[in-house]
Amino acid sequence: MLDDNLIDLKQLTQYLERHIAGFKGPITLEKFAGGQSNPTFKLQAATGNYVLRRQPPGKLLKSAHAVDREYKVIKALQDTKVPVAKVYHLCEDPNIIGSMFYVMEYCDGTVYWSASLSDIATNKQRTAMYDEMNKVLVALHSVDVEQVGLSDYGKAGNYFERQLARWTSQYRQTEITPIKAMNDLSQWLEANLPNDDGRSCLVHGDFRLDNMMFAKDSAKVIALLDWELSTLGHPYADLAYQCMQLRMPAGMGSIDGLKGVDRTSLGIPTEEEYVARYCQRMGIERIENWVFYLAFSFFRLAAIAQGVAKRASQGNASNENANKVGAFVEPLAKMALQVIAQK
Repeated sequence: MLDDNLIDLKQLTQYLERHIAGFKGPITLEKFAGGQSNPTFKLQAATGNYVLRRQPPGKLLKSAHAVDREYKVIKALQDTKVPVAKVYHLCEDPNIIGSMFYVMEYCDGTVYWSASLSDIATNKQRTAMYDEMNKVLVALHSVDVEQVGLSDYGKAGNYFERQLARWTSQYRQTEITPIKAMNDLSQWLEANLPNDDGRSCLVHGDFRLDNMMFAKDSAKVIALLDWELSTLGHPYADLAYQCMQLRMPAGMGSIDGLKGVDRTSLGIPTEEEYVARYCQRMGIERIENWVFYLAFSFFRLAAIAQGVAKRASQGNASNENANKVGAFVEPLAKMALQVIAQK
């Protein structure tokens, strides 16, 4: 199996000098900490800093780690209201570094990992940052997909029906030991799948605080990151996913949730306030079947965590702590069942 440390920097430099206008070596690569999916590096060159994002080496699940899709959607959004980094080149030849990769600009901002925004000094700025995230989500869901060339970026039909089938299948493929809560949750979701309401837009698939880069000392989002799970789908999937993250307790993976936290004392909106602001901006009255969307978000995150754990068991995960993620699968499923029980 190929290793990140075995990348031939001379060959990569020569390749990038041929394919990116003005690019000049020599180069160095420094892997960013965090993240479970596609290894991402700060690429320092004589002509400045860039970011290189690659598929992990080794055998991959079908449709997983699609960095080519990431490249396509980021490129399509360059001139929209959605903040994204500038992309320079997609390399589909696995012989250059051992897997497909793309290069984009290095955005000099700040990523915050704690949902409580504990690094922020004032409630006013925390309020502004959550409102900014809400604005970015609305901008994303308002993109004219035909105009930006993404009308073929996903399939037609019931998004949640497709997603439930996809993640159920992915979970079954990566299951290490049977988990009753996951089976119970899967059965409830299948039995309570809402009818398709016809809503469709570009969805991010992993919309959360730590996938956004803010300008330094500002509430402005300068780049929405990690587009691997993006597709054409239902807008409430992104909204529920973010709210699901905020319902989680502190210490579950890479983001600390807000379960049990007094949001008012921090200037952070409640789930009801955040959803209401989204609805106001999107021009909709209310959201039906909210419990299903939340429960599905927990199920999907649990299925993703199971996939990370499976890759770790095979020695093929991008983060050295990936094998710990498997311990989150059952608690996530139980949280979803609790949401269902409280409806």
